[in-house]
Amino acid sequence: MKVIFLQDVKGSGKKGEVKEVADGYARNFLIGKGLAIEATAKNMSDLAGKKSSEQHKADVAKQEAQAAAAKIKDKKVICKSKAGQGGKLFGSVTAANIADLISEQLGVPVDKKKISLASEIKTFGTYTAEVKFLAGISEKITVEVVEE
Repeated sequence: MKVIFLQDVKGSGKKGEVKEVADGYARNFLIGKGLAIEATAKNMSDLAGKKSSEQHKADVAKQEAQAAAAKIKDKKVICKSKAGQGGKLFGSVTAANIADLISEQLGVPVDKKKISLASEIKTFGTYTAEVKFLAGISEKITVEVVEE
């Protein structure tokens, strides 16, 4: 019997996969526990619709990521911080601070987890940070730390 897996089943199949399995296994275990449904024409067309919908969402997300990356390409954000003696900052400039600056100054919302710094920013100067939007889509941005 052909079934469409609704969930991953160890040793049998992954979610969304269509596979031929034994009739008893399909009826008694997979369909009985709601792990799979029979691969009828209606269910197959529903599966195709879901896959195309997921592909469309992935394409839209990729286009949005490329547009955001283009907006921050070769741009600079300026961070104003207070400092103590010797030019050392009180605390440090973190990825969260940089994400807020990018949102404010460039109008591109960025998650702090997507920003990677080569080193900690604890003094005034110019630094480079990398913003990773999606796999394969990333841009470098310059962060200039100046005295408030």
